[in-house]
Amino acid sequence: MTKMDNLHWISTFLDAQAAELGAAQNTQLAYARDLRIFSDWVDRQKLDFAAIQRTDIENFLVACDAEGLSPATRARRLSAIKQLYRFAFEESWRSDNPAIQIKGPGRSKRLPKTLEVIEVDRLLNAARTTGRTQADRLRNTCLMELLYATGMRVTELVSLPVSAARGDPRMLLVMGKGSKERMVPLSPPARTALAVWLKTRDAAEDEARTKGKPASRFLFPSRGKAGHLTRHRFYLLIKELAVSSGVAPDKVTPHTLRHAFATHLLANGADLRAIQMLLGHADVATTEIYTHVLDERLRELVLENHPLARDREAKRSDGGNTSSDGQ
Repeated sequence: MTKMDNLHWISTFLDAQAAELGAAQNTQLAYARDLRIFSDWVDRQKLDFAAIQRTDIENFLVACDAEGLSPATRARRLSAIKQLYRFAFEESWRSDNPAIQIKGPGRSKRLPKTLEVIEVDRLLNAARTTGRTQADRLRNTCLMELLYATGMRVTELVSLPVSAARGDPRMLLVMGKGSKERMVPLSPPARTALAVWLKTRDAAEDEARTKGKPASRFLFPSRGKAGHLTRHRFYLLIKELAVSSGVAPDKVTPHTLRHAFATHLLANGADLRAIQMLLGHADVATTEIYTHVLDERLRELVLENHPLARDREAKRSDGGNTSSDGQ
């Protein structure tokens, strides 16, 4: 088998993932990137996919570790390899699966970063004044209001079809991972921002059509290849808003707004199963991480604000000496 044969394995596997499982484009790109890295390593070892053994895959993971790659990155690469060889076994390209018994590195269970309600308010206010034109500011306001009101993933947000926004909807139909649809409710501020942006967007589209340009099917159109605002551009935008609002930029990403949406709902009594449905999680166990975030935040509030907790901290700082001087 040549390197070209290895690449054929990868392309056939990716085509099957897209056709049979409806794998999202970002998932496809991640698989392709990790498997090409694995293919290059296999080629340097004078090996091929058809002859790879368990020890070879383990040696690849050791090499990844030696590069200083994080446990999460190594786990992701192993997952791609496992998926590839499971597919190869099912297609009878191989009579065995050399990756099936390999355990990945333990992933650290860090709690997701979130934002306080006041920080979200500052970001939303910054969106209303950030942008070169009035249209930019209205678009930015709509993006942020929708993101916080629905907890959408950033890809779901930027690729929303304009048809989903017609008719002053109380809810939006969102296409999630694996082409699974779900309904998410809109808050009154989000509905207002959406209606205002839609008028501005449609006016710009009408003007573009008079110049012979095709109409866009996206709520947030762009002249780029994707046809809509990209994830990368929105990531940069949200960093700009963080700077403008005085919120630490390292705390703010599109995903922290999703975390804030879930955490704030939970803090105000929302049912965990309902939050699971709104976020589009396949398993409620994924949603349960937000109970730990809330528990940790409550613990911090007690330590920071309870008078007994402050007294104990003061005593530790004073070396435990609570007596008056000279006594």
